[in-house]
Amino acid sequence: MDIVTMARKAPLKVRKTSLPPFLSNPFVLALAAVAAVFAVAMGVATLTGGRSGGERAQQAPVQQAAVPPAPPPAPAPPAVKAEPPVQHAAEGPEHAVPEKPAQDKADARPPATTVAMLPPPAPPAQPPVQAPSGNAALWRKNALPADVPPGRPIIAIVIDDMGLDRKRSARMAGLHGPLTLSWLPYARDLSAQSKAARANGHELMLHMPMEPSVKADPGPNALLVSLDKGEIVKRFRAALDSFDGYVGVNNHMGSRFTADRAALAPVLTELHRRGLLWLDSRTTPNSAGIGLAKELKMPWVGRDIFLDNEETVAAVKAQLAKTEQVAKRQGYAVAIGHPHDATIDALASWLPDVQKRGFVLVPVSAVVRTHHAGG
Repeated sequence: MDIVTMARKAPLKVRKTSLPPFLSNPFVLALAAVAAVFAVAMGVATLTGGRSGGERAQQAPVQQAAVPPAPPPAPAPPAVKAEPPVQHAAEGPEHAVPEKPAQDKADARPPATTVAMLPPPAPPAQPPVQAPSGNAALWRKNALPADVPPGRPIIAIVIDDMGLDRKRSARMAGLHGPLTLSWLPYARDLSAQSKAARANGHELMLHMPMEPSVKADPGPNALLVSLDKGEIVKRFRAALDSFDGYVGVNNHMGSRFTADRAALAPVLTELHRRGLLWLDSRTTPNSAGIGLAKELKMPWVGRDIFLDNEETVAAVKAQLAKTEQVAKRQGYAVAIGHPHDATIDALASWLPDVQKRGFVLVPVSAVVRTHHAGG
């Protein structure tokens, strides 16, 4: 049999590929299967978990920015301490959470909110009131009409302590004037007494009790340097309201009080506010009255002569003669006396002849108007 015939008759055998010995081991095949499953699981985890992990990574900064740790409060500068509303604005919620909507809300706040938070200003102890000027001033309205010829010296006689001794006060008010009668605010029936004197042709003033530097009683509700400003003004206003129709005020005693500038200042301020004049009795050379009146630009005048330090008719007449000398020298003179018997008698004999000697007897407001007008 030839080779060809043998090839056709022999059965076809499939050539088998032999595997390496370790792959035919069941244990190795099990490990490989486990590894394949693990690899597939890792791939799925990578595909599904990568995106969510990235989103969390992006959200974390936003959450941290939304709730930051509270910063320690910065010390406020001095200007902020002086203005509490500015402190509230600097410490507002828009600065604790820096988000756009919150900033928009802060920007939308009307500025009136901050103004409303300001504390109300403290009211002044005494409201400033402009004193009436010119013919509207009270001292001009209450002034006794007086004709002052140019070039002639004028004399004003002021009588203090009116009202307490009613008999002598009535005698003084019965003299031919014009005189200027200054009434104590605690006198009885003050309104009736003063109106009767005004009807008899005399000008009126208020004689305000003030503290002296010697041991003497100035009277009830006197102005004392130991009082605070509020009590001084309260007492003075009560005295000013005790009657009306007067042109101004002069001091009763007051050598200590008028020398105290701080104590006297609210008194003259109140006078100026009411449009009244100030007559400084000059019971001390240290009085601050005229200096304050000039600063306030209010009407004022000062006493030149005391008539009755010695209560005799001769002594009073001698002082009246000095009053005439002062009037000749400076063009006017202001003399102050009291309702004493000697003073009343001396004036009764002096008044009829004074104008014959070339002088003009005037109320004190005429001296202020012609020589010391200030309001």
